[in-house]
Amino acid sequence: MPLIFCKNRFVCHLLYCPCIYISEQQNGGAIMVFSSLQFIFIFMPIFFGCYYIVPDKIKNFILFIGSLCFYFVGTIHNPEHFILFILSIVADFAIGIWIEKFPARKKILLAIGVILHLISLAVFKYSGFVINEMSRLNPSFNFTADVVLPIGISFYTFQGISYIVDVYRGNAKAERSLLRYAVYISMFEQLIAGPIVTYGQVEKELYKRKIKVSSVLKGMGVFIFGLGLKVLLANPIGKLWSQTCAIGFESISTPLAWMAITAFSFQIYFDFFGYSLMAIGLGKMLGFKLPKNFDHPYTSLTMTEFWRRWHITLGAWFREYVYIPLGGNRNGKIATVRNLLIVWLLTGLWHGAGYNFVLWGTVLFLIIMLEKFFIGKYLNKMPVIAHIYMLILIPITWAIFAIDDIAQLGVFFTRLFPFFGQGVWSIFRYDYLKYLNLYYPFFIAGILFSTRLPFRILKQIKSRVVICLLLSVIFGASVYCMYRGFDDPFLYFRF
Repeated sequence: MPLIFCKNRFVCHLLYCPCIYISEQQNGGAIMVFSSLQFIFIFMPIFFGCYYIVPDKIKNFILFIGSLCFYFVGTIHNPEHFILFILSIVADFAIGIWIEKFPARKKILLAIGVILHLISLAVFKYSGFVINEMSRLNPSFNFTADVVLPIGISFYTFQGISYIVDVYRGNAKAERSLLRYAVYISMFEQLIAGPIVTYGQVEKELYKRKIKVSSVLKGMGVFIFGLGLKVLLANPIGKLWSQTCAIGFESISTPLAWMAITAFSFQIYFDFFGYSLMAIGLGKMLGFKLPKNFDHPYTSLTMTEFWRRWHITLGAWFREYVYIPLGGNRNGKIATVRNLLIVWLLTGLWHGAGYNFVLWGTVLFLIIMLEKFFIGKYLNKMPVIAHIYMLILIPITWAIFAIDDIAQLGVFFTRLFPFFGQGVWSIFRYDYLKYLNLYYPFFIAGILFSTRLPFRILKQIKSRVVICLLLSVIFGASVYCMYRGFDDPFLYFRF
């Protein structure tokens, strides 16, 4: 069946908008997502049953085989992606050893390792966009490309680079066991969409880890809570954004435009936050402590603070392996601004190949520079004004992120700010009332779970019976929704 694109291709691709036919096979296969019946009722019982009964010395082998099976399912229609993944693991393992063995050549070896990763990322993630743009701009260049992005390549590439850089710096010793290194890269709980884990964060557990019943139970609880955020909150509220895209931006009212982009803001947060919690929960069940990836970013007072609390492991990676090597803030204001600009442009491009991602990174850079040199200190002293400021900026920046058609992005902004366009109202004057009536419970839940309050209340509950009952309700409701087919893929699988 051919692809039929609406005006907002990126959003359709993410959210299974009715304007486009999408199958999971376009991403390399039928991805076995955490929020699926197959993963919960087939993969998890089989894998964890084997994992827990074998002796400790065999657990790494079982985890590696289970992770390969997990990844293979997603690459079954593109076996070259699976081969690339294996070659990447072997290459990094060898380069790490050679860096220690041949210190006089370690710079060359580091450069080779980093370049190999960047080439594979460029070929699979950006070459299609570049070739298609060249064809669009120059009709005589009669080529088109439809490159399928390997699942998780952005994440395992960054982990591989961090490993060889840490060995080069002497911050980590080269791993001498190919199995242990392969487990570090391939652990299924964080392979597809993070958190981005450095070797030093899990090195001890790779050698020896204790599986405690209390940790397993706590991990299951964290997994179920993340599952609930994904299935019961992110998925349903995200439907408002996809419905708005299907209507067409030029046909919606200003209130509906703000409702829709707010819904997307909640969707991308609870989708990725939910996934991260599920990954951390699975890590606890395996005996690993994975790093936290979110710290209630929507309660931030500035965009600078927001990006310290959103996708924490990605920010830490760019700080440690790009910003600091460039000089950080050690060489004066001009160099600091330059370094931050590079980091934010790379952050935008890491998320995808498109002009909107470059624009998104540039806008975030400009906002953060404005805060750094002018308004940040005032916002931190005036929390009420700061929260209003962020309530406006967060949806605006997510709109740039979500809409890859620059012309349609312009149309959408005329709906957000009607004094630039046709006015506040749409063809259907009170369209927003219809959708508000359908989605207001999810908006209330989104606001509530964006704060620390629900998590503080949960920590205060001491009764195991109450906790078990609550988790059972969340799990049962999530399974029901998945059974009914309400299990959209995770947004960050695209990256």
